[in-house]
Amino acid sequence: MRIGEVCLNTNDVIKLANFYKQLFEIDNGSNDETHQTLISEETQFTIYNDSSHKNNNNQNISLAFTVGDIDAEYQKLLEMGVEIIEKPTKRPWGAVNMSFYDPDRNIIYFRSFPN
Repeated sequence: MRIGEVCLNTNDVIKLANFYKQLFEIDNGSNDETHQTLISEETQFTIYNDSSHKNNNNQNISLAFTVGDIDAEYQKLLEMGVEIIEKPTKRPWGAVNMSFYDPDRNIIYFRSFPN
């Protein structure tokens, strides 16, 4: 068994999908207001509106993405005006982690594993 999809439910698919398109520097060719698949490799990453109202109190889930250059990603987030929770910080296990909020206030982590 493997995870087939990670989906963020939102009230505004366009806004959240556009944020992640800019963040990941991708273009999925879609402007769909209901459902967009942004990453479609082994595990899909999608943004979806199932027509129910979301309260955007996303306190029980966070997403972590491994990046090659966390300092460059941090600078990009600052240029995008993203609200940073924690600047890049080296952890005792060797990883460098940082966290921030997406437009729906989901907590997102970037991490890198320097040599």
